[in-house]
Parts: sequence; C-alpha cells; structure tokens
Amino acid sequence: MFVWSKRLVAALLGLFAIVLGVFLLNATPDSTSGLKIHTTRWMALNYLGLVAWVFVWMIDQARMRGKNVWVWLVPFVLAPLPTLMLFVLFLQRRIQSS
Repeated sequence: MFVWSKRLVAALLGLFAIVLGVFLLNATPDSTSGLKIHTTRWMALNYLGLVAWVFVWMIDQARMRGKNVWVWLVPFVLAPLPTLMLFVLFLQRRIQSS
C-alpha cells in the first residue's frame, strides 16, 4: 500500500495506547456504571480506528486507480458501510474506451 508508512502506523498505535490508558485510568471500578462507560469508550475508540483505517485504505485504492477519494468523505462519515460498498463497486466497474 502506498499510504501506510511505518511512522504512521507507529504513531496511530501509540495514540491508541495512550487513549486506552487514559480511559482505563479515568474509569472508576467501584461504581456500577464504570463498566458501561469503559465499554462504550472502548467500542467508540475501536470503531473510530476502524473507520480511519478503512478510509486510508480507500485513499490507497483510489490513488492506485487514479480516482478522487475526497468526494466520498462526507458520505463515508455519514454512513461508512454503504459508502464503502458503493466505493468498491465504483472501482470495479469497467472503463469505457471510446
């Protein structure tokens, strides 16, 4: 892949570890809602990481095919899965030669 670099991956993993550490240190284990808050934060952190990873993959795939990925940003933020499916279908269509 063209977009990923070791420095970018290391920075993203480091940021993930720092945010996870902040979540763990701020959780209050003696309360009954602490687990819910921690679980919600964990799920949100993982979801945001997955969304960022998928969009970087979309950037890479569009760059390899000479397409513009930035027109897909707003639909991707609003509805990631349907936009990803449409993007893949868009990239797989045959090029019309005139």
